[in-house]
Amino acid sequence: MTLKEVACGRTVKVKKLTGEGPVKRRIMDMGITKGIDVFVRKVAPLGDPIEVTVRGYELSIRKADAEMVEVE
Repeated sequence: MTLKEVACGRTVKVKKLTGEGPVKRRIMDMGITKGIDVFVRKVAPLGDPIEVTVRGYELSIRKADAEMVEVE
């Protein structure tokens, strides 16, 4: 399952990042790394962006980037 498929209000653990190059670096710069808990706060009506809480910070992540984050 990817971060894009997670329902609002759920907390999931990051299993793997599948992005390449600058995309993977951008995701990691947000603090989303393997083993981190991510809480999905809100999803925009069309699914872009997805608002999450990571390490106490509220972030917005693009739907395309969320597809590259595999979660448990």
